[in-house]
Amino acid sequence: MKKLALSLVLAGMSATSFAAGGHGPAGCGLGTEYVFKNADTWYEHVMAATTNGTSGNQTFGMTSGTLGCEDANGPLSGSVAVFLNENLEPLAVDMAKGDGETLDAFASLMGVKPEDKALFNAEMKQNFDQIFASAEVTPTTAHEGITSVLANSQELSKYLG
Repeated sequence: MKKLALSLVLAGMSATSFAAGGHGPAGCGLGTEYVFKNADTWYEHVMAATTNGTSGNQTFGMTSGTLGCEDANGPLSGSVAVFLNENLEPLAVDMAKGDGETLDAFASLMGVKPEDKALFNAEMKQNFDQIFASAEVTPTTAHEGITSVLANSQELSKYLG
């Protein structure tokens, strides 16, 4: 029940909130980095978040590690980053259940072979609380949690790249 409740909370949040990092409520992106760099009022944060969410600039920033979306360990990049940024909420719901289209698509993107998908799904469900430890999960922290789960599995560690 706790997993389902947390996944529903995550599903109710916008993708912008997942990209917040150290940039306050607007997250990283063009609006925070250049247009409203020193936002200190609620409406500036709203306008920065709106700017960040338009034209895919926040997605671009998270994928490329630019526009203030840099990660301390380097940017989360490539198709996995784009997928997590665009599908984190439904992925959380599917991981909580241990099944679903988004989880299947993510497994395929990670290169998980059909014979390992059942184990992959089971590991994601079993470790949901580690991957989505709070409602403030970002694509980067989710990826770190997934990577940790895969690294701790002898059978699945081969999918770490």
